Amino acid sequence: MFSLFPKTGNQHAASQRRGLTRRDAVKLGGVGMALPALQSALASSVATGVASAKRCLYIFLCGGPSQLDMWDPKPQAPAAIRGPFSPISTNVPGMQIGDLLPLTAQRTDRLAIVRSMMHNSTSHDTGIKYTLLGDSGAPGVAYPPRRTDYPGMGGILAKLLGDTGRLPAWVTVPRPFTTGSRFYRGQSGGFLGPSYDPFLLNEEKKDSLADKTFKIDSLSTPDTVNASRFSNRRELLKSIDDQGTRLIESVASDQLRDQYEKAFNLISSDQVRGAFDLELEEDSLRDRYGRNEYGQSFLLARRLAESGVRYVNVFWTYYGKDGCQFNLWDNHGSDKEVCGGYNRGVDMIRGKYCCPAFDKAFSALLDDLTARGMLDDTLVVVTGEFGRTPKINKNAGRDHWCSCYSTVLAGGGVRGGSVYGSSDAHAAYVKDLPVLPEDINATTLHAFGFRPEVEIHEPTGRPVRSSKGKPLTELFS
Repeated sequence: MFSLFPKTGNQHAASQRRGLTRRDAVKLGGVGMALPALQSALASSVATGVASAKRCLYIFLCGGPSQLDMWDPKPQAPAAIRGPFSPISTNVPGMQIGDLLPLTAQRTDRLAIVRSMMHNSTSHDTGIKYTLLGDSGAPGVAYPPRRTDYPGMGGILAKLLGDTGRLPAWVTVPRPFTTGSRFYRGQSGGFLGPSYDPFLLNEEKKDSLADKTFKIDSLSTPDTVNASRFSNRRELLKSIDDQGTRLIESVASDQLRDQYEKAFNLISSDQVRGAFDLELEEDSLRDRYGRNEYGQSFLLARRLAESGVRYVNVFWTYYGKDGCQFNLWDNHGSDKEVCGGYNRGVDMIRGKYCCPAFDKAFSALLDDLTARGMLDDTLVVVTGEFGRTPKINKNAGRDHWCSCYSTVLAGGGVRGGSVYGSSDAHAAYVKDLPVLPEDINATTLHAFGFRPEVEIHEPTGRPVRSSKGKPLTELFS
């Protein structure tokens, strides 16, 4: 393989992460440390001292992308495992990826490929829960979200770093991740409260590749509501709210007022509406990303990050012309026609809505962030809930596989042109440096300058770690 980090690096990083313990704090307090100084010491114990990222774009390929056909090809494996696709050279000497990603292959000097991801479930629901909650031991069902849930990473960062002003700190495009009626956990502020939920575009579900305009309707007022009526409604609501506040003062009423204010700011602010307006981009750049829902979502994510949104989720699923939804990266293949018109797994992964559209959009995103000087402080994460089986099935596809898969990181201080961990000869099992979903969350925190043990608090006041994982500190220069 191209690059393999020694285990001693993890051991060294672990020793560096210990920091100031609560017992240490008690000892310091016992010798007369003033409260502000004690709080400062505790804060420094969970800060890495270096924040290489200011924002994060988290791209979720729903269904489980194939590690063998994309990021971890095995050309020496038997034909029933290596499949019909060939590895291609990249712009990093000695590194190869699958030939389904020719544009990305010329930009791997900006990527770190983690080839040793794993957890213990081949269920979509459980894998999605593990990944979005950042916890491979998360108990309970995968949906729906509950206020007792652990917060999603966007909510955790909003809590640790504070408000972003008029713009929401966390935005989901083009809509939250659902399968039918299943709205998965990990997409809310959980026990932190509704103030830490993401702003959801929740755009109309339509043919994902046929929509050429991709116009955002979520921030528009009805045609019958002009600026004057909108202002009058705001004043009326404020008057009613002020009367209620005099009767009931509570945390809940404060949170409700905050939500109203944020909603009005989103709709009334030209700056905010501009951040969501793709019509302000050059046609040539929109074409470069791809005139489809996926490409335009990647472009919108870049616009939002540039405008000040700290964390953007992009969920890549598919809706056909008939309104049918399926997880297009779940390319088992079938003996029947499936949504999208393909039924062989090999045709699904190379179909226009899958690898070609991703390759075009992702390479454009990397180039765009680089050209704008944003890649250095924008962390990009590309992952799924698991990978695919080494052995190809009877429908020329691959089935669910959780024992080894890949995640890709770029920007935000991550050293490009690198590979972390390794798989065995068939990309079936992790050979070295296993990585769990929670480790990716911990790595995101590290990029923002926090150790995983930095505390957030449940409504009862009980402190909990922001992440149960260990950051992949070796990936950072």
